[in-house]
Amino acid sequence: MSDALPTNAVEIDGLNKIYRGRGAPKHALRDVSLAIPRGSFFALLGPNGAGKSTLINILAGLVTKSTGSVKVWGHDIDKAERQARLAIGVVPQELNLDPFFTPRELLEVQAGMYGVPKSQRRTDEILEAVGLTDKADSYARTLSGGMRRRLLVAKAMVHSPPILVLDEPTAGVDIELRQNLWAYVRQLNMAGTTVVLTTHYLEEAEELCDEIAIIDRGEVVACEPKQKLLRRLDSKVLRITPDRPLTAVPGELSPFSAELDEEGRLVFHYKPSRTPIDAILSACHAGGLGVADLSTEEADLEDIFLQLTGTARDAQKER
Repeated sequence: MSDALPTNAVEIDGLNKIYRGRGAPKHALRDVSLAIPRGSFFALLGPNGAGKSTLINILAGLVTKSTGSVKVWGHDIDKAERQARLAIGVVPQELNLDPFFTPRELLEVQAGMYGVPKSQRRTDEILEAVGLTDKADSYARTLSGGMRRRLLVAKAMVHSPPILVLDEPTAGVDIELRQNLWAYVRQLNMAGTTVVLTTHYLEEAEELCDEIAIIDRGEVVACEPKQKLLRRLDSKVLRITPDRPLTAVPGELSPFSAELDEEGRLVFHYKPSRTPIDAILSACHAGGLGVADLSTEEADLEDIFLQLTGTARDAQKER
């Protein structure tokens, strides 16, 4: 068997998951196909109930897929289940900790379950990374919700998996500790760990991730490098503060559908692919306007997310 590293940390092809019960079958995942590159910082986004947790639980071996194929670090989850599980560390949404163990004991037990020799365990290093050094010998039941969530992150790291899956890891974690956690995860990623993140903090995904997949109603609606995804809307807003007060938009700017806002600024909504910003500035000069200040605003990940998932449309229906 080759020891070569896989090109993709995770490969999913035609994955389906159908939950069957007393009522109508629930199709949680529909023909999902994804390739998560080795070493990437990958975001898996979607509204509540989109199928993200089901997908993660299949990767972790906690949920049985209906059809399709899944490989984790090159190991088919059906044919090489043990190797696939060893290659992944998962931080779940649920706080599932033994209340009568200390953080140090929990990490030691977890490391032992994965067969990590005592000489290779990084318990103190991991506790420091997640900000729990001063609570290392306190019972887990005495920890706050945010501390317990950080302890889950620590548990997922004990066997140094090449793939780390973070399912809403910063929910309930304060800003300073969130930044410390992300600094450590970034270090892991730079050292080669593939990180898969689900989060409702879209600004986190936009700042951290280089590849983004969006799932809606069990289907993948986008899977692209972040910059390519952000270019999808092709929309910008330019705000210009003129060098003199205006009571109306100069005629030279009428082709650009400019408007005056309450602060007397000219506001342009335009598509960068069709309208160069130079054309707008040239029209301002042609109208005898000087520019005292200007700012631009680009579409962000939230705009893309709302457009692709129909969340905005659903919200309008509820009104």
